[in-house]
Amino acid sequence: MAEKFERHRQPWKTDEIQKLHQLAKKDMSLKAIAKALTRSEESVKDRAKSDGLTIAKLR
Repeated sequence: MAEKFERHRQPWKTDEIQKLHQLAKKDMSLKAIAKALTRSEESVKDRAKSDGLTIAKLR
């Protein structure tokens, strides 16, 4: 069963955005980045897309 996150529609903080950029540059998977930031995969995907980042599709 997937983990549920307590936070809903929280604004992104500057340090979270910086960490997202760092993790995306390290070619981490979407799932790993979401877990590291304690945000949903959908939230991370949307933020990465708005920032013009590409997230590795590891399988």
